[in-house]
Amino acid sequence: MKVRVFYHDKCFDGASSAALFSRFYRERIRNDIEFVYSGLLHRAGALFDEKQFDGDENAIVDFKYSSSPKITWWFDHHQSAFLTPEDAAHFEQDQSNRKFYDPDFKSCTSFIATIAEQRFGFNPAPVTDLIHWTDIIDGALYPDAKTAVEMKEPAMKLTMIIESAQDYGFVPRLIPLLATKPLADILEEPFIAPLLKPLLERHQHSIAVLKERIESKDGTLFFDITDQDLEGYNKFIPYYLHPECTYSVGLSKSSFRVKVSVGSNPWAEKPPMVNLAKICERYGGGGHARVGAISFDVKQHEAARKAAHEIVEELRASMRV
Repeated sequence: MKVRVFYHDKCFDGASSAALFSRFYRERIRNDIEFVYSGLLHRAGALFDEKQFDGDENAIVDFKYSSSPKITWWFDHHQSAFLTPEDAAHFEQDQSNRKFYDPDFKSCTSFIATIAEQRFGFNPAPVTDLIHWTDIIDGALYPDAKTAVEMKEPAMKLTMIIESAQDYGFVPRLIPLLATKPLADILEEPFIAPLLKPLLERHQHSIAVLKERIESKDGTLFFDITDQDLEGYNKFIPYYLHPECTYSVGLSKSSFRVKVSVGSNPWAEKPPMVNLAKICERYGGGGHARVGAISFDVKQHEAARKAAHEIVEELRASMRV
């Protein structure tokens, strides 16, 4: 029997959600199975290719809802979980006890662990450390920007590796380890260990680039790094460099999209009041109240730039009130 697990790609919580779901499924549903992992990314246009829903069971974790009858399991915690009102209505009518949503959880991993324990008798104790770190990383629960940017903890190093992975097969190979091995031991795996040093050097380079590019005004930062290969930069660098700000808006580019990242400073003196997910939804994106993003087709650079500037002006205006 094949269970295909779709997860939010290039994301520590996405990979950890797939790992925890797999462990729960094997322990509490059935164990005579093969797991196949497929990463999903937010992009312009269709998010799902239904031809990929080819498992005997198909699960989506830490990603938007699909109303396809082939999807048998779904867990998400993003405020912008539904692409359409019809999808939301479809979820509300579901009677399977296999699809779950709660935007109050800091991470999808902790949400899956809670549901699996309460509804299916799963024991999350062996993966306590993984759950703890997904909450910190996805919920931005670091004590300060310095901790978030220095990335001394194994979970933070793994996050950097996952976010920058270019090999499509890398994260699927990593996922089973997340469910079974200590995070520090995973970093020593032969296919992981050599990746760390060049990524730490790249991290230092991204700090230098952002230091040059950031424009700070009215409590809101703006930067454009679309000419750099830096899409997976550490999202806390802006607040490390400019602790005075409340919001940041960044433009970055990869091979398949131009991304507008919209975030808020977790340590801001003036707390963020604007719901960033609502802003991003207006442009076809989404996220959480405190952090969101919009993906444009790689050929829509000007549309992305226009959206970024409109959002910057809206956030700066909100800070002037």
